[in-house]
Amino acid sequence: MKNLLTLALLLLLLCACSGATAEEMASLAAKGYYEHLIGGEYDLFLAGKAGADSLPKHYREQLIMGYKQFLAQQEKSHHGIQDIRIVGTSADTLLQCMNVFLVFCYGDSTNEQVVVPMVEHHGAWRMK
Repeated sequence: MKNLLTLALLLLLLCACSGATAEEMASLAAKGYYEHLIGGEYDLFLAGKAGADSLPKHYREQLIMGYKQFLAQQEKSHHGIQDIRIVGTSADTLLQCMNVFLVFCYGDSTNEQVVVPMVEHHGAWRMK
């Protein structure tokens, strides 16, 4: 939770000092959440999902188990996710979200692009 607070403060400071755009803030948040995931900080990754604070304990445990299985599969198939890069963002005004495009760089030198829909909730960007 401390890392999540640090990330939120960093994003707030970045916004205040440099006039960061919504796209930049959403992108940095999405990348940060996935860095928590590949770092094994499953609770922090889950905390980055919109509505995660109201999930029942049993369901939270199931999600965390799924995250662990996902990383184990990526390790087996691609020698793990070694890096995450931001490649773009686009606003979806109809759904009122920001789509962040990330590239997972795997240990076997392959890459995969993923889309992370982000929503702003009380001034913080969360994964939809």
